Amino acid sequence: MTASIRNAQINHGVESFHIRQDDTEVRETDFKTQTSTALMIDISHSMILYGEDRITPAKMVAMALSELITTRYPKDTLDIIVFGNDAWQIEIKDLPYLQVGPYHTNTVAGLEMAMDILRRRRNPNKQIFMITDGKPTCLKVGRQYYKNSFGLDRKILNRTLNLAAQCKKLKIPITTFMVATDPWLQQFVKEFTETNNGKAFFSGTDKLGQFLFYDFENNKRKLF
Repeated sequence: MTASIRNAQINHGVESFHIRQDDTEVRETDFKTQTSTALMIDISHSMILYGEDRITPAKMVAMALSELITTRYPKDTLDIIVFGNDAWQIEIKDLPYLQVGPYHTNTVAGLEMAMDILRRRRNPNKQIFMITDGKPTCLKVGRQYYKNSFGLDRKILNRTLNLAAQCKKLKIPITTFMVATDPWLQQFVKEFTETNNGKAFFSGTDKLGQFLFYDFENNKRKLF
């Protein structure tokens, strides 16, 4: 308001004081915290199974989120991690070429890499977004893989939940975007979310972007 009144006085004088549209100055008042985000993308075989392409919407959302952060929030960081049997980091430029492989779902490997990256980030606010369509089905024990695609394997599940609890202690909330609506998956997601005190969205592929961007913008306005 002060700047708008000053502009009006300069442009029109004090004696014939009035404010026009060109005199006004608008300042964005949203509180924006500096945030480090780790985005995990499931590239297991089920992301293209059963006749539904789930990986393409995930890639599109990741590219859009990258564009938003680099242009509007340049002080933020975004690290992208893909996970199948193992987990590895990719660059933004690699996203258009990302493909699903003949993999199981090693959620533990993805979470461990995300936590390791975020520990090194100096921003006080950190978060993990995880896009997946299923339960964890794989662990790496030494040099061997332990895999079980049937039901909820407690050995795999307990390791996953332990990491969710560790993230909670480190004040790293995890938001899970489940791009599948199978009722039997909800119990795992509920237990995982409660352990981390995070959030979960059963979005389907059509509303993935809507939910992810809503949650990202909402987190920019609060401190974790």
